[in-house]
Parts: sequence; C-alpha cells; structure tokens
Amino acid sequence: MRLIVILILGLFFMPELKAQPAYCQLSGAVFVENDPARVQYRVFLEPSESFADMLVFQASNALFADKPGNWFFTNARAQANIFIIFVKERSKADFSIHYTETESFAGCQSLR
Repeated sequence: MRLIVILILGLFFMPELKAQPAYCQLSGAVFVENDPARVQYRVFLEPSESFADMLVFQASNALFADKPGNWFFTNARAQANIFIIFVKERSKADFSIHYTETESFAGCQSLR
C-alpha cells in the first residue's frame, strides 16, 4: 500500500520533461537562400538576445561548427547542410536567432 502511495505522489511531483525543438540541434554549414521554396527553416534575426529562441556563434570554419548553435555561413550551396531564409516578420519565422560572440553561449535559450 505504501508503495502505491509513493508511486502516485511521485507522478505528481515529477519534473515536467519538455521535448527539445528540432532547431536546437542545428550546427554545421548554413546557406542563406533567397527562394522560400528551397529552405528548411525561416529565421528571424532578433535584435535582442533576451527574446531570441537560439544564440548563434558564427564559426570561422565549417569544421568548427560541430556543436548546436555553431554555424558556419557558406556561399556554396553544395557545401551546406542547413538551408535558411531570413524573414522580416517574427510571426512568419520558424524560430529566431541572435548572434553571440562567445562560443560557449551558443544554443537554445529555452534550455537555459
């Protein structure tokens, strides 16, 4: 009987586990596309770090863009593994980013 009570109480006091959005794992070479039909994500460039969904560190080389939030922007579409378009309205974006100068800050804001 005690075990059942403990299990029931445990269910009420368990921390809620949230699913991580797919964009939180994005890293690698990014190509900024002009054609909305050819992109994977529509991104809004947030002027404020506080309101951005993700902080992005611009890597100097594609080999260094190996952690979530570390992006290397390329001009060669064939080299990219992520295709985005920047939108002017936040409501039309899949998520928002803000650039950071500190590599360790890169990643999703929702996980902080």
